[in-house]
Amino acid sequence: MISFAKRNLKVYFRDKSSVFFSLLAVLIVLGLYILFLGDQLIHSVSDMVSGGDRLMDSWIMAGILAVTPVSTTLGSFGAIVNDKSRKIIKDFRCSPIKSGSLAGGYIISSFCVGTIMSVFALVIIEIWFAAKGYALLSGLQLLQTLGVILISVLTSSAMMYLVVSLFSSQNAFATASTIIGTLIGFITGIYLPIGSTDQSVQYVIEFFPISHAASLFRKILMADPMAESFKNIPEKHLTDFKLEMGVEFNAFDHTFTTLESILYLLGAALIFYIIGILITKKKSK
Repeated sequence: MISFAKRNLKVYFRDKSSVFFSLLAVLIVLGLYILFLGDQLIHSVSDMVSGGDRLMDSWIMAGILAVTPVSTTLGSFGAIVNDKSRKIIKDFRCSPIKSGSLAGGYIISSFCVGTIMSVFALVIIEIWFAAKGYALLSGLQLLQTLGVILISVLTSSAMMYLVVSLFSSQNAFATASTIIGTLIGFITGIYLPIGSTDQSVQYVIEFFPISHAASLFRKILMADPMAESFKNIPEKHLTDFKLEMGVEFNAFDHTFTTLESILYLLGAALIFYIIGILITKKKSK
């Protein structure tokens, strides 16, 4: 299983175009923020509080950390579709390797890719903050962020494994990857604050697992900027801001706690993996 996972890692990182397109969602989010959304969001917040630039930069960077595991694990799972389309998977199944080891190898390699690329994104974000003169994350905040990265990658990997289990064609997979890379920013409330969307859309965002990863990242990255910006402002305004920007989710008059968001992500990962494995077993018969 480990040897097979290493093989998949080599296949992924050897294909530079695959690595680039797996970061497409991240590039879209960053590009939209820099070119179009950034100034508007910063000005809207700066009208209420000080330090709006640092506050909103932290908000968008938290979103980038949330979508990176999705796009990179999806790109890594492209190895499954490639092996299916080239009939390589049949050679593997005729070998002494058990089907469970094959699935485990794909999943482990995807988890490693997602973790590596997410940590790389975190390093870039810290460099971005330093270049703009912002305070860097503390040691505790870095540990918390790494913990959320691992949980986020686990859930993203499970979701993308389920998605990829439905495809056998490279063209279909490429189309699905483009659609997911484009939509992921909308359904996680990253392109627009959740408070500016309709109630029905808010429910979709609030119950989409990766949105909870974005919320957890925001709670960490935005903690210091929010404390500074809302220092002399009534608590109610901070509460409203958190709900408006998706730092916290309130669905059906219930505000999700940090622990509930973590459990929600872990539960979603378990469910998606079970469904994906069942589909894979059914198709392999």
